[in-house]
Amino acid sequence: MSQPLIGISTYQQEARWGVWTLPAALVPAGYPRLVQRSGGLPALLPPGDPDTAAAVVARLDGVVIAGGADVQPARYGAEPHPRTGPPSLDRDAWELALIEAALAARVPLLGICRGLQLLNVALGGTLVQHLDGHAGPDGVFDHHPVEPVPGTLLARALPEPVTVPTYHHQAVDRLGRGLLASAYAADGTIEAVELPAADGFALAVQWHPEAGDDPRVMDALVAAARGAAPGA
Repeated sequence: MSQPLIGISTYQQEARWGVWTLPAALVPAGYPRLVQRSGGLPALLPPGDPDTAAAVVARLDGVVIAGGADVQPARYGAEPHPRTGPPSLDRDAWELALIEAALAARVPLLGICRGLQLLNVALGGTLVQHLDGHAGPDGVFDHHPVEPVPGTLLARALPEPVTVPTYHHQAVDRLGRGLLASAYAADGTIEAVELPAADGFALAVQWHPEAGDDPRVMDALVAAARGAAPGA
């Protein structure tokens, strides 16, 4: 299969276009564009019944968990910090179910920003609920360097330090079960995690590759999905 089907999780919120203001399933266009640039076929996944996640993942060759709202602190046993944003409960439940289904079925998985945080929470980890210096003004990406850890899955895709687009105020605190930190920012913030014990590809980055011009992280997911696809 030359073009694997890559599912991308989406927001569900009110949006306005033309004369309409209605609930909509949304994701920034950079996500499907990056999948296409890397040779995949994007499929948008609106929040749904978590019980159907395994059936959805079974039809995909790879899964991307996109960025977005803060994860509900109760998911990792914490009280909300004053700077923690309102959670998206339906999306939390849906994307956690997608992560669990992808790991169980060994479907290649890439988490982006919130997706990294959810992967960590899914495996029993916790989050720093607020930190400074990793976002620009509202709606503006900042940029900072990250240092890949040699010998990791991430370092095979990004073997050298890179400057990345970033927009987050939360990050990994305690790593989840089996996760390995595979990149760091200069201030020590974990910028990528992966699951070495996974039989396949499970990687997440804290930055936003869909907002930059370096496709190599998505290239790695699509390559893994192509190899995992039936008939590949």
